[in-house]
Amino acid sequence: MTILIEQPELGIEVEEKKIPNSENELVLDGGFWVPETNSFGNNFRDYDAESLRQQGVEDFYRINHINQTFDFVKRMREGYGKLDKVEMSIWECCELLNDVVDESDPDLDEPQIEHLLQTAEAIRRDYPNEDWLHLTGLIHDLGKVLLHPSFGELPQWAVVGDTFPVGCAFDESIVHHKYFKENLNYNNAAYSTKFGVYSEGCGLNNYFPAKLRW
Repeated sequence: MTILIEQPELGIEVEEKKIPNSENELVLDGGFWVPETNSFGNNFRDYDAESLRQQGVEDFYRINHINQTFDFVKRMREGYGKLDKVEMSIWECCELLNDVVDESDPDLDEPQIEHLLQTAEAIRRDYPNEDWLHLTGLIHDLGKVLLHPSFGELPQWAVVGDTFPVGCAFDESIVHHKYFKENLNYNNAAYSTKFGVYSEGCGLNNYFPAKLRW
C-alpha cells in the first residue's frame, strides 16, 4: 500500500540551533516546519473553536469523562493484562487503523494509519539518524487497535483522548473538565481529594500500578 502525503505550505521555519550536552542529545539544525493552523484553520488543540468537529469532540469527552472511573480502569488493566487477545506484527496492527478516525481529535479527521505514517516520516525528515525516534512516531498511537474486533472492539471513549489520572480529584486543566461532575468518582470521598488513593510523593513506581485513565 502506498500513501501519498502532501506537505502543508502554511508554517514557519525554525532555525534554532542547540549545542548538545552529550553525543546522544538531539540537535535542532533547522528545516522543521511548524504549521500555524490545523486541518480546519484553527489553532492546534483548541477544543472550543467552532469547526465541523467541535461538537463531536465535545460529545466524546462528555461520555469519556462520565465513564472513566477507577473501577473501570482497574477492570480493563486486569483483563488486557492477560495478553490473550491476538498476536500480530507491528505493520499488521498499523493496517487495522486504516478505517479508524479519532473522535477526540479536534485537529484531524483522517484515518489513523495516515497519522502514524505522517508522524514517522516528518520525524525521519528532520532527524534522519535517530531511527528509534522514527519508530516511536510510527507506533505512538498504536494502542488504538483496541477499537478493532481482534482486540475487543472497545468504544472510542475507552481508548482515545487525553490522558489523566483516576483515583484522585480530576484537575480542572483537563479538557472539558465540567463533564466529570457526572462521573461516579467525582463525589466519592475516597477518590475526590487531591491525592485520593495515592500518597504525596509516592513516585511513578507506585503510581502506574494504580491508574491512569484507560
